[in-house]
Amino acid sequence: MFHLFKRTRSDLEREEAFELMPDNVPKHVAIIMDGNGRWAKGRGLPRIAGHHAGMKAVKRVTIAADEIGVEVLTLYAFSTENWKRPRDEVDFLMKLPQEFLSIELDELVEKNVRVRMTGWKEGLPAHTLEAVEKAIERTKHNTGLILNFALNYGSRHEIVQTVRDIASEVRQGELKQEDISEELISNRLLTGALPDPDLIIRTSGEIRISNFLLWQMAYSELWFTDIYWPEFTERHLVQAVCEYQRRARRYGGL
Repeated sequence: MFHLFKRTRSDLEREEAFELMPDNVPKHVAIIMDGNGRWAKGRGLPRIAGHHAGMKAVKRVTIAADEIGVEVLTLYAFSTENWKRPRDEVDFLMKLPQEFLSIELDELVEKNVRVRMTGWKEGLPAHTLEAVEKAIERTKHNTGLILNFALNYGSRHEIVQTVRDIASEVRQGELKQEDISEELISNRLLTGALPDPDLIIRTSGEIRISNFLLWQMAYSELWFTDIYWPEFTERHLVQAVCEYQRRARRYGGL
């Protein structure tokens, strides 16, 4: 349960010895949650233990993001490439949304959090899809933090599919070629209803994007940490946001 919502913004600031600027909190934070397997291996545990511990980090970070004023939190939960992993690990990963939402959904509703999914429903097990769709339906009228799970998501596939759809409309005369713009493409992507991420975080020490929000991250600030995802806490999120606030976002200008 979300008992830690009792903690205040100042509590988090004191822990990290940083002062957040409330007028410059990133609206959209996206996180590549990496390092579950290595965290488990380092403790002599099976990889699935790392994924289960990572689920607890999802809860912590959702709480902290809501507390400091983030409007959208996108979590890279399962990529289109992750189907290549061993079958037993994939099966376990597909059970995590069901487990997480069965425990936390009531509290998410109470805290005005809205659940979304960015990705393809095709190919997801019925129990996974049912849990996600139930959460989306129950929270659809909420107006607080958007908790967006990137599930069965891959950015290149997203871009290719969007281009195909636009090309089909041009071919059928429903759209003129000169009407194609960056704004049109952005609106047609799976994230069309969301602002582009202001800040992208990746855990575990890896410094790459892994086919995540490639179009949307054109002007995102990037923050990498050696911390494995199961160890990622509210303090680390505050640290990342404070670093974001120290940067000047010029969007190509001076």
